[in-house]
Amino acid sequence: MHVVILGSAAGGGLPQWNCRCPICSLAREDSTCVRPRTQSSIAVSPDGDRWLLVNASPDIRQQLFDNSVLHPREGLRHSPIHAVLLTNGDVDHVAGLLTLREGQPFTLYGTAGILDSVNANRVFDVMAEGVVAREPIGLDAAFEPVPGLRVTLFSVPGKVPLWLEGKTVELGAETETTVGAMIEANGRRLAYIPGCARVTDRLKGQIAGADALLFDGTVLLDDDMIRAGVGTKTGWRMGHVPMTGENGSIAALADIEIGRRVFVHINNTNPVLVEDSPERAAVEAEGWIVAHDGLSLSL
Repeated sequence: MHVVILGSAAGGGLPQWNCRCPICSLAREDSTCVRPRTQSSIAVSPDGDRWLLVNASPDIRQQLFDNSVLHPREGLRHSPIHAVLLTNGDVDHVAGLLTLREGQPFTLYGTAGILDSVNANRVFDVMAEGVVAREPIGLDAAFEPVPGLRVTLFSVPGKVPLWLEGKTVELGAETETTVGAMIEANGRRLAYIPGCARVTDRLKGQIAGADALLFDGTVLLDDDMIRAGVGTKTGWRMGHVPMTGENGSIAALADIEIGRRVFVHINNTNPVLVEDSPERAAVEAEGWIVAHDGLSLSL
């Protein structure tokens, strides 16, 4: 199984367009110290020929340009992307669908709850009916979006997308609006969970034994954004478990048998983005990889 991390940052990317926090400033001044990153997305293939795109980042056009395995190969119009899968309805995971509108056939997969949020917004009708099929998928039911690639969706603790929040927000609920994906091919298993509010025993059971885990790395500490002075929300309020702390993902997943552990969906205020920082060293010492755009895994 071939895996390419197209975008490793959380919403807004790195640097964010209007942010002068220390990490965004470093990304502009010295890319050897802080690598710029685009917004969260991966591509997976069983054979290196046919690909599944998981989440459609607002940066998708640049991501496809930067990865030659996803370039058109034949005729006047072509794409090796045969299907797109959404793990939630967040802007940084669905806005790129507007770029995938140039008459290219593919199937869009997601739970009914996720696709309902897309279907309710008529701007997504630019993906013409009859060209892009929309296929709702139930939880815990395996399907094959690309021949040779088996996917099972499972609920993870999360929240509704920011643009669908009401006056009250339920945090940490396990519904079909925030899901993880277990992706299998050729006897290998990849768990992809770019958004997760907390690590539960049920979740640990879902991912135990995976050959690789790509997991929510939005914040190092719950109050990263507050410490940086650029926001008032905690990681928990945004629906993201911190990497560290008593209930953080590193400690919570330490006793689970998993192959490679990779943090994705990393917010611009997370200090692990600084290459030579003590925070990066501490996370790596725990056996985790901090993802960057273009990171490839062969499983």
